[in-house]
Amino acid sequence: MELRAYWPLVVLPSTAYLVRETLPPWGFMSAMAVALFAGCKWLTYCDARTFRGSSLLRKLGYLFAWPGMDADAFFSGANRVSRPLAFQWRLAAVKTMLGVALTWIVARMLAPEFPVLAAWVGMIGLVFVLHFGIFDLLSLAWRRIGVDAVPLMRNPLRATSLAEFWGRRWNTAFHELAVRFTFKPLRPIAGLTGATLLVFILSGLIHELVISVPARGGYGLPTGYFALQGAGLLVERGGIGRWAGLGHGLRGWMFTAVVTAAPICWLFPRPFVENIILPMLAAIGAI
Repeated sequence: MELRAYWPLVVLPSTAYLVRETLPPWGFMSAMAVALFAGCKWLTYCDARTFRGSSLLRKLGYLFAWPGMDADAFFSGANRVSRPLAFQWRLAAVKTMLGVALTWIVARMLAPEFPVLAAWVGMIGLVFVLHFGIFDLLSLAWRRIGVDAVPLMRNPLRATSLAEFWGRRWNTAFHELAVRFTFKPLRPIAGLTGATLLVFILSGLIHELVISVPARGGYGLPTGYFALQGAGLLVERGGIGRWAGLGHGLRGWMFTAVVTAAPICWLFPRPFVENIILPMLAAIGAI
């Protein structure tokens, strides 16, 4: 792949960082997130092997109207895409409305007396609106017209292992990106264990750019969170993990829930909640 494919991934986040003083902290966070996303999106577009025969509208649709990162699947016309069912549309709409209610009703009720709790509720609400709601509706719309657009979130609460949670159920866009551009190139050099840990550490560093840097606090905690996920995955796959049944069934589900949820304050430390989420909720009229 040509070097030009990587330039947006360098230039866009750098530009967002240079203009950080002209933006509120939550605005800088949003700009950095969009810059990283756009750079990665362009990288997957340039790396795709199937887009050259696609129409201009389909190319623009992938770049600007779909958050997924599997360009080959999106542009390929070889696979028959199953038609979305009516209940899937209703479920996506319900999740969107739940997110709206959490963000603009429940968070507002909690804000006067419990601002930090309101921030967490609002943050969860926004995740429902975007990742579980709007992005799911986009997936359904694309699949409705025959485009293979796999949902980003695929019932993560049903995951019975960390491998399943991070590999197939939570943010499939980042998984596709990480496997193609980090794990596969690193595995021959660092081995399976080293490549796995490096992917999670890279994820932590990316989250530092979107969380710790805009919040100006909590440095290292997001990286620690993802390093813990990588270590947990290695334990799960190791001899002790297999003996204890940590990769399947009820034990696997409990292990996954504890490892992903218990240290969640590392991923979203208090400076981020107070300096980014609360002002952002106020700016969008949620509190």
